[in-house]
Amino acid sequence: MKKTIRKKASAKRTPPSRPAKHAGSKHPRSQQNKASATLDADGKLTFNHAMVYVKDVEHGLAFYRDLLGFKLIEDFRYENKPVYARLRAPGGDGTIALHQAGPEVSVLSDGVRLYFEVRELDDFCRKLQQKGFHITQLPRMMPWGWRHAYLNDPDGHEISLYWAGENRMKKTVMKAVQRAARA
Repeated sequence: MKKTIRKKASAKRTPPSRPAKHAGSKHPRSQQNKASATLDADGKLTFNHAMVYVKDVEHGLAFYRDLLGFKLIEDFRYENKPVYARLRAPGGDGTIALHQAGPEVSVLSDGVRLYFEVRELDDFCRKLQQKGFHITQLPRMMPWGWRHAYLNDPDGHEISLYWAGENRMKKTVMKAVQRAARA
């Protein structure tokens, strides 16, 4: 019944105009045609991906794919150079997209930090160090009950590698920190 209603409603309207494509930009067709893919079965909004603007997609791929282990889903090349890449986290369904920033565009992202959870945090960080990667804060337990390490990607985007375990969705952890701060 819903499809019939949608067909009738769409038949009365003129089709929406599509934005012009720009050289070097990427708007995956799968996202344009499947807008409902970001809704769960109950029609609730779910998180799809984070877009990370970078100065060099190739360097971003070397970091996220080759160093952190993300899996390349798709990439888009302009004049045989990658200008867009979509990657999936190695341990789940989370994805990020790397998008080539224009030559005069800043990629600084003050106030935004990407979080990636990994159970074997210490081992993971040790492996990054063995590959020569600098970690700005080695893993340590934070007052809210999560173990965190911090680093930056090649463009300076802040990243937290952490393990929260069963505390991840518990409000009581933060409430305990607030109570301790008041005492």
